[in-house]
Amino acid sequence: MLRKSMGIVLLAVLAAIGWAAGDLQRVLGPESTPEERVQVALQHKDQTVPLSDSVVAIIKTTQGTIKALLYPTDAPVTVQNFVRLSLLGFYDGLTFHRYVPNFVIQGGDPTGTGRGNAGYTIPLEVSDRKHVEGALGMARARDPNSGSCQFYITLKPTPHLDGNYTVFGRVIEGMDVVRKLRQGDKILHIDIEGVKAPAAETNEK
Repeated sequence: MLRKSMGIVLLAVLAAIGWAAGDLQRVLGPESTPEERVQVALQHKDQTVPLSDSVVAIIKTTQGTIKALLYPTDAPVTVQNFVRLSLLGFYDGLTFHRYVPNFVIQGGDPTGTGRGNAGYTIPLEVSDRKHVEGALGMARARDPNSGSCQFYITLKPTPHLDGNYTVFGRVIEGMDVVRKLRQGDKILHIDIEGVKAPAAETNEK
C-alpha cells in the first residue's frame, strides 16, 4: 500500500514539472495502475495542447501500427482530450476490451473492464463527420456527455451511430491492422504528430 501511494505521489510530482514547463511529459507507462493514470489525467484535464492544422495519431498495437487523422475543428474538446492523454502515456499498455465483429473494436479503459474512465467526462460533440469505416469515435454511457477516455474504431460504416457519438478522427493508414485486432490485444503506445512546440520565452520588453 505504501509503495502504491509513493508511486502516485511521484507521478503527481513529475506531472507537475511538465505543467510548469508548459509541456506535457510522458509520465505514465504500461506498468502504471488505473489509479495512477486517473491521478495524472485529472491533474492535466484543463491543459490545452497547441495543435497544428493537421494532427495525426500513430497508434501502435500488438497487431501493428494504425495512423488516424484527427478532427480538431469538428471535435475540439475530444481531440484535445485524446491528444493530452496520449502524450501523458495514459493509453500505454491498455487493452482493447471490446470487439464486435463487423461493428467496432474498443479500448482505452484504464481498468480494462469497459466501466472505467479518466476521472472526469467530456461533452458530446456532434458534427457532419460520419461513422464511415475506420471512424475514430468517443465511447460513452447512456448520458450523451459521459465520454472520457474510451475510444472505438468502426469496422464498417455504422450510420446509426451518427449524431449520437463524437467522431473525432478517421483511420488513414493501417485499416488492415484494425481488422486484426481482437479483445485482449494491447495499445502499446500512441504518438501524436502535429503538436506545436511551446513558444520560446524571451526577455525582450
